[in-house]
Amino acid sequence: MSFPLIPDDVIERIRSRAAGYDRNNAFAHEDLDELTEYGYRRMFAPVSRGGLGLGLAAVAREQRRLAAAAPATALAINMHLVWTGVAKTLFDRGDDSLAFVLDEAATGEIFAFGNSEAGNDLVLLDSRTRADPHPDGSYSFTGRKIFTSLSPVWTRLGVFGRDDTSPDAPQLVHAFIDRAADGYRIDDDWDSLGMRATQSHTTLLDGVTAPADRVFRRVAPGPSADPLVFAIFANFEVLLAAVYAGIADRALELAVEAAHTRTSLKSGGRPYASDPAIRHRVAEAGIALDALEPQIVGLARDVDELVDHGALWFAKLVGLKVRATETARVVVDQAIRVTGGSAMSNASELGRLYRDVLAGMFHPSDGESAHATVANALLGPVPE
Repeated sequence: MSFPLIPDDVIERIRSRAAGYDRNNAFAHEDLDELTEYGYRRMFAPVSRGGLGLGLAAVAREQRRLAAAAPATALAINMHLVWTGVAKTLFDRGDDSLAFVLDEAATGEIFAFGNSEAGNDLVLLDSRTRADPHPDGSYSFTGRKIFTSLSPVWTRLGVFGRDDTSPDAPQLVHAFIDRAADGYRIDDDWDSLGMRATQSHTTLLDGVTAPADRVFRRVAPGPSADPLVFAIFANFEVLLAAVYAGIADRALELAVEAAHTRTSLKSGGRPYASDPAIRHRVAEAGIALDALEPQIVGLARDVDELVDHGALWFAKLVGLKVRATETARVVVDQAIRVTGGSAMSNASELGRLYRDVLAGMFHPSDGESAHATVANALLGPVPE
């Protein structure tokens, strides 16, 4: 197997389609088809289970490269990769409760996240969705999930809800529903500022049932030491950081290109690359971006190599996410200032990156939550 996984000419084709998906508010079907041909959706599955056997560091590298070409495509497939990464993280630690995810990903199933809920700033620590148990061990879910990326194509949707009826209630119940199941509806409501090709529609759960063999976790609400919670945070935050670092990579590349091609009448037609102020902006963006590589790779390798950061794990992960998304936003902003007014055009790739990068501030953990996590890790919880 050669790396990078996706050949340069395929990456360029993916890049060439990104503007059209954005303009038409359409899902990146052709991108997904080409990525699938190269085994992208089964990167995390072990070779023995039909996959490519890659770890988190290698997948993050591939995602960063893809995001530099098509951020929305990368963010969409990220959701599938997070679930398969979660399954691998657990499997590597002796927990095979999601081994079926690795197997099914290797045979073509597409996994998506149905966890986010409007007004739920506790994220994985509680849920506004109702989970109703049945005698056979299955659960029915009723609630409203937002930002469900991959809505047009997922075949397995991970959901969770709160069971307040069982003897050990309350419990947060995690399960997968099948696309062929009854009892849910996907609203056609995705018309966003950026990341349009993700097609992250709202999913309304109206008693949809997950069979017993797809109910894989019951966890008490609140902070949890359950390995599932760690696995979700680790894969979500690292892969998200990789996507936004990829956006910043491309923005810096476009800034350098603009600095060499724009000329200044004031300086007698010399390129802006000779202007001290422009040089400073490009250098500032480069310095900021350069700091992300060792952090993304380092934390991803720590997950792969089962390093134990103990109580500091979550602080490190949310810190990486915030740092990567905020740095990407700064780099894109500097690139726009270097490029000038042409970035305002709807045809401008940099203008699209500006819209795409804004989504970074809304992914969990947001800045406020991340700071609370780090403060608790360093200072302890606030006394009651």
